[in-house]
Amino acid sequence: MTKAAVLMGVGQALEVRDDIDVEQPHAGEVRVRMAASGVCHSDLSMQNGTLLTPTPIVLGHEGAGVIEAVGNGVTELAVGDHVVISWVPQCGSCYFCDRDQPELCENTSMSVAMGCLLDGTTRLSAGGQALRQMSASGTFSELAVIPAVSAIKIPADLDLKVAALIGCGVLTGVGAALNTARIAPGDTVAVVGCGGVGLNVIQGAAIAGAGAIIAVDVQPAKLELARTFGATAVVDAGRRDAVSGVMELTAQRGADVAFEVIGLQKTIDQTIGMTRRGGQAILVGVPRMDAVVNVPAFFGVVLAEKTIRGCWYGGSDVRRDVARIIGFYREGKLKLDELIAQTIALEQVNEAFETLKSGEQARSVITY
Repeated sequence: MTKAAVLMGVGQALEVRDDIDVEQPHAGEVRVRMAASGVCHSDLSMQNGTLLTPTPIVLGHEGAGVIEAVGNGVTELAVGDHVVISWVPQCGSCYFCDRDQPELCENTSMSVAMGCLLDGTTRLSAGGQALRQMSASGTFSELAVIPAVSAIKIPADLDLKVAALIGCGVLTGVGAALNTARIAPGDTVAVVGCGGVGLNVIQGAAIAGAGAIIAVDVQPAKLELARTFGATAVVDAGRRDAVSGVMELTAQRGADVAFEVIGLQKTIDQTIGMTRRGGQAILVGVPRMDAVVNVPAFFGVVLAEKTIRGCWYGGSDVRRDVARIIGFYREGKLKLDELIAQTIALEQVNEAFETLKSGEQARSVITY
C-alpha cells in the first residue's frame, strides 16, 4: 500500500490516505517511487472544477522520481532510472507526433482527459474502488504507475526536487517562449501573470534574446521576483491599466509578443490589446470553459495582421526539451532552485492550495 492525496469530489478538500493499493505495471508502463511533486495551478483547477474531471482521482502531474518496476515491452527504461514525469504522454508515431506537434498526441489525449492510463484502466485503488490519476500521472502519490512514454530519463546527479518542476511549469513556460512564439532577438515581450509558469516564460524570452521583457501582475512581490528572473520592466496592474502601461513602455506600439499566463477573461482581452500590429498574442493560461476570444475580425485581426495563438504544454517534445532544459540549467541560463518557494509534506497539500489561491508564491513542492 501507499499514501496519496485523493480528490473525492469537485470542490472538496483533498483526502490524504494511506490505504492506496498499487498494481504492478502492465505492458508499456513503469512504476515510479516519487521523490517530489510540484503543486501547480492546474491541480487547483481540477479541485475547483475549472477543469472537469471524473472522481475519485489522485491529483498531481508535475513530478520526478525513481523507477521501481517496468512492465513488459519496456526497453528504454530500467529499474533505478531517475525520471521526470510528463503529464502529456507522447506516443511518437501518430499524425501529430510525426508533424512535430507531440503535445497534441492523438493516441493519448483521451486517457489524459479521463484520468486513465493508455488502455483506459487504472492501477490505483482504495477499499476496492478504482482511483483515477490526473493526466495519467498522479504525482500526489508516493507510488505511481504511469505510461513508459511519460517517464523521461534524466541524469542521476540532478536534484529530483528541482527536476520535478521541469515536467510542467518549466516546460510550459520556457516552451511557450522558445517553441510556440517566434521571438526574434531584440523583440519586446510582455508577460501577463508572473506565477510559476509566467516566470519561466520570462526566462525563455531571455534565452531567446528578447530585448525588453515587461512583467505584468497585480502582486508587487511577484513583480520584484520577475525582475530576478529576467524582466527588464514591470507594470503593476493592481495600480494602473495593464494595456496602457505596456503601451507607454513601447512608444504606444505594443509588445511584439505578449503572453497571457493566467487564464482569466480580463487578462486574455488585455493581452490581445497590448499586442502590436503584426505581433503575436500567445494564450498559455488555462481559462474557464466559458471564456472566449472576442476580437473584431477586420480591425482586430486582418487589418492589424495580429496573430492570436494557443499554447499547450509549451509546444514541447519532451524527449528533446527535457534535456534542453537541463542543459540551460547547468549552463546557468535558467533558474530552477529559485522557483521553489517552500517544500512541504504531502499532508500539507491543502494548505498549498490555499497559498495558490492567494497568488503570493511561485511553487510549493511536496517532498516524499
